[in-house]
Amino acid sequence: MRITKQTTMGEMLQYDIGIAQVLMESGMHCIGCPSSVGESLEMACMVHGIDADEVLRSIHEYLEQKEEA
Repeated sequence: MRITKQTTMGEMLQYDIGIAQVLMESGMHCIGCPSSVGESLEMACMVHGIDADEVLRSIHEYLEQKEEA
């Protein structure tokens, strides 16, 4: 799966629950909120005033490190 800013929070977490840690470290503590599941990464970042490109980079780094392990 290729994660983009349009990927929903629910899709990302279903793909790899470890992404939750990356999101929380980025300042998004709404992972369990039912409304967040349908939001895109870009929309969730906007709501929290967080740079979506930076969070996306962190997610991709996490997934790359996981693949290498």
